[in-house]
Amino acid sequence: MFDPFRDFETAGYLRNQFTEKDLTIVREVEHELFRANLGDAMAYLASLKDISYADFLHVHRILFSEFYPWAGQDRADTAGEIAVRRGDILFCHPQHARLAVTEGLRLAQTPGTMQNKPGEVLGLFAYGHPFLDGNGCTMLLVHSELCHRAGFAISWELTAKDEYLAILGQAIGQPGKGILDAWLKPFITKQMDPAIWEQTMYSLRGLDGLSAENKIEGSVSDPKIIDAYRELEAQRGYRIA
Repeated sequence: MFDPFRDFETAGYLRNQFTEKDLTIVREVEHELFRANLGDAMAYLASLKDISYADFLHVHRILFSEFYPWAGQDRADTAGEIAVRRGDILFCHPQHARLAVTEGLRLAQTPGTMQNKPGEVLGLFAYGHPFLDGNGCTMLLVHSELCHRAGFAISWELTAKDEYLAILGQAIGQPGKGILDAWLKPFITKQMDPAIWEQTMYSLRGLDGLSAENKIEGSVSDPKIIDAYRELEAQRGYRIA
C-alpha cells in the first residue's frame, strides 16, 4: 500500500476526506470527480494565455480538492523526503517535478514544437509525476488543451490502454528519442471543438497512469537512492534544468 504519510489505518488512503481505505472505491471516486469537475478545469485552461506550472497544479486542485486535502500541491511539498516508483519506473526526484513539468510546458508552448513532439511533452509530464495521485487525469487534460492550441487533437478513444502504458514507460526512460511521438502519430486528428473532446475525456479510463500502483522506493537521502537517481539521469541523458 502506498502510504507516504504513514497514517493509512487512521486517515485512509492518502488522507482522503472520507478516510476511505478501499482502493476500488477510491478509484471510482476519483473518476467521478474528474467527470464532475472536467468542465471547470477546461474552462480554467481555456482562460489562460500561457499555461504555467502553477496552472498545472491548479488543474489538479480543481479536479480533486473535494477528495484530497493536499490537491494542487506537488511532491516537493507533500512527500519531499521519499522517492516514488511505479512498476519499473522511478519518477524524478520530488524537487525536480517542477523542472520536468515546466520543461514539458515550455516545449509545448514553443511555436511549431507541439505538433512534432506531443509524446515528448507527455513523457516529461509523466516523469515529473508531481502528485501523489491523480497525475494521469491532470496531465492528459493539460496535454489535450496544449494539442488544441497547436491545432490538432489525439483520438485517445482509439488507443489501446496496455500498449499506450508500455510505450509511455519507454518514453519516460528514453526521452527525446521520439518513441511516444511515433506511437501517437496514427491517432493524431484535426482540431476538435472543445465540447467534443470534453465528451471523449468523460469516458476515458485506464489511460490516466502507469499500470501498477505507486510504491515508496526509499528516502531521497539514502545513498542507494541518490545513486539510483544518478544512474537514472545518466540513462535518460536528457537535461531538464
